[in-house]
Amino acid sequence: MTPLMRQKLNLPPGKSKLLLHSCCAPCSGEVMEAIQASNIEYAIFFYNPNIHPKREYELRKEENIRFAQKNNVPIIDADYDTDNWFARAKGMEQAPERGIRCTMCFDMRFERTALYAFEHGYDSISSCLGISRWKDMQQINACGIRAAGKYPNLVYWDYNWRKNNGSARMIEISKRERFYQQEYCGCVYSLRDTNSHRKNHGRDPIKIGKLYYGDQ
Repeated sequence: MTPLMRQKLNLPPGKSKLLLHSCCAPCSGEVMEAIQASNIEYAIFFYNPNIHPKREYELRKEENIRFAQKNNVPIIDADYDTDNWFARAKGMEQAPERGIRCTMCFDMRFERTALYAFEHGYDSISSCLGISRWKDMQQINACGIRAAGKYPNLVYWDYNWRKNNGSARMIEISKRERFYQQEYCGCVYSLRDTNSHRKNHGRDPIKIGKLYYGDQ
């Protein structure tokens, strides 16, 4: 599917300006191209205090900035307030992926996205998080709707980015752009659990900064 073959997207009724929360360039690449093909006014909001360690955070952010600048899309680089994230994650250290810790993490990121949107004239927010098959889309959407609901006239756009070959296009774009390929969700507990799984299956631990799409 080429960009010209995409179905035209429309924001929720009455909305005209989108703030797109992005977790990384691979997940946002297809979402950004689909939005641009539909001539929707938008900007990227990069706020991910969960990502650990700092080197991984910088790699993901730099890739997102690179792609946004290439496409002349405004990108807001929000604070890396890890102390706040760890405080909110306290007691959830052993929670599984897609569990209560992930709900907390989505809530935290969407709360900041919604606040920025409300203060800067955006009437809708969304996220590329749901394009990944590793994520629970219902969990993500519930967090987004909850965050947007705190502000008048702000809505969360729960478009399913996986449909119409969105997930396949995500991989195609990642290879085309040679994006950095992260191998775990992002937080220190995800890194711990992923490395434990790899060890149990005779695989080497993750090497941050070593893997890029298209290199295999």
